[in-house]
Amino acid sequence: MNSSAPLGALTGLSALAPRYTTLFCDVWGVVHNGIAAHPTACAALVRFREAGGTVIFVTNSPRPSGPILAMLDRLGVPRGAFDALVSSGDATRAMIGEYRGRVIHHIGPPSEDDALYEGLGVIRGPAETAETLVVTDLDTDDDTPEMYEERIALWRARDLPMIAANPDKFVEIGDQLIYCGGALADLYAERGGRVRMAGKPYAPIYEEALKLATRARGAEPARAEILAVGDSVRTDATGAAGFGIDFLFIAGSIHAEELDAFGALDPAGVGALVAPSGANMVGYMARLGW
Repeated sequence: MNSSAPLGALTGLSALAPRYTTLFCDVWGVVHNGIAAHPTACAALVRFREAGGTVIFVTNSPRPSGPILAMLDRLGVPRGAFDALVSSGDATRAMIGEYRGRVIHHIGPPSEDDALYEGLGVIRGPAETAETLVVTDLDTDDDTPEMYEERIALWRARDLPMIAANPDKFVEIGDQLIYCGGALADLYAERGGRVRMAGKPYAPIYEEALKLATRARGAEPARAEILAVGDSVRTDATGAAGFGIDFLFIAGSIHAEELDAFGALDPAGVGALVAPSGANMVGYMARLGW
């Protein structure tokens, strides 16, 4: 670890950049808010790469990389801001592939996640005949996990395992927070259901990110050379701790209101929030910038 890195409020990534060759950077909430790219974040990542650094986007989006890249283009995220991308959707496809030729039940927007299943040979059907559940998101942005209690009772009665394509509990869309599939997966686990999580904070997505970084750099970066950048304590900070890499916290997204991120951002409050994750937080800022 880079114990000499400054701990506390930072004005920009430039204060840390010389210490690292590689960034594992979260996407939604750090690079964009679901409606538009954050210009300062994109500019900072471009500067980091121009100085010889490598940026791997690591996202808990439940979609495969291809559709996510198209979305980033639409939102105005420049291709020069990153070298490669890995999503929880990529990890999820490997889990779904174990059910080739069998029935799975999808929870989430009905057609939005079709790319997740392409070429895997599974049959999408009702929970009454399925062998597993796959949750990408709640059915609509207005849903809450508690609205699924009746369906959960059926799933539990059939002892259906659940594959959670997105461990995130909330996502920022503009200035609103909405529930994600991870919130439903947590409730299912609380009710005694069996849940397999893809994406952050679990190791497989970080291992894939490391492979992509190695390919981009021509050599595997040491853990001490890698900095995780993220806005979620539950996924980004915990995942960084588990993978043994340093963490830069972006406070102005899903935790913005509780931390008063764009007002009187309190160092003690940030420390107390991040500490339970076990992450080696080397600094924080409201928005990623250079």
